[in-house]
Amino acid sequence: MSYYRQGPGRPSGSRVSIGVPPVTPYLKLIMIVTGAVWLLQVLCGAVGFSIAGLSIEHILGVMPALVVRGFLWQVGTYMFLHDPASIFHILFNLVFIWMFGGELERQWGGPAFLRYYLVCGIGGGVFATIMGLVYPPHYNVVTFGASGALFGLIMAFGMVFAERTVLFMLLFPMKARTMAMILFAIAFFYTVSGSSDGISHVGHLGGAVTGFLYLKRVWRVGDLYRELKWKIRRRRFKVMQKNEKDDFDRWIH
Repeated sequence: MSYYRQGPGRPSGSRVSIGVPPVTPYLKLIMIVTGAVWLLQVLCGAVGFSIAGLSIEHILGVMPALVVRGFLWQVGTYMFLHDPASIFHILFNLVFIWMFGGELERQWGGPAFLRYYLVCGIGGGVFATIMGLVYPPHYNVVTFGASGALFGLIMAFGMVFAERTVLFMLLFPMKARTMAMILFAIAFFYTVSGSSDGISHVGHLGGAVTGFLYLKRVWRVGDLYRELKWKIRRRRFKVMQKNEKDDFDRWIH
């Protein structure tokens, strides 16, 4: 996946040019921390580090069997871990976080972007934990990676920049909204089908669902209340049409 946008100064529907995503401050912070944690994993693996027989992946990754025993931090720390045996796992996630995250940070501002990223990542961890509790084969499975937060970014990109053209899988041009819907459908399908391909599709689904609900202000009660209150108040405005002899009960705005 990559994306491109309308070239500067060109009318809608004209040729498009490749868009290079920005590396914004909070995005850079996320990437640096994630990379540093991966290097720590590699080092711990090389020296055989463990605590009470638990590796760093078991301590900081999401394992439902440990979460229910009090390892609650795992639903937040797992998103900074990646496969220490392969650099491609972390590179893949960081590249796509960069592709979608920079634009969103410029749109929202750094603190709001970071908050959204973390909320989506935690949502993915919670979904992975619930899956382990209701589906016994996943009870002792360790999940780690930034894909839950990444799918939250993809969902947000598809909602905020819905009409922007993206190059899906570097081959197929489509609207950002369409791309987000396709990836959500893939995550949903593999989750309900019980796929055992070693990928936490439920984490992807959890990040996307959490991002969607967050952007729709489902649990931000204060914002939701103010928005609904404003919409109700707007309905009270009436329009008074000019040059009418009888202005009684005319709508005004």
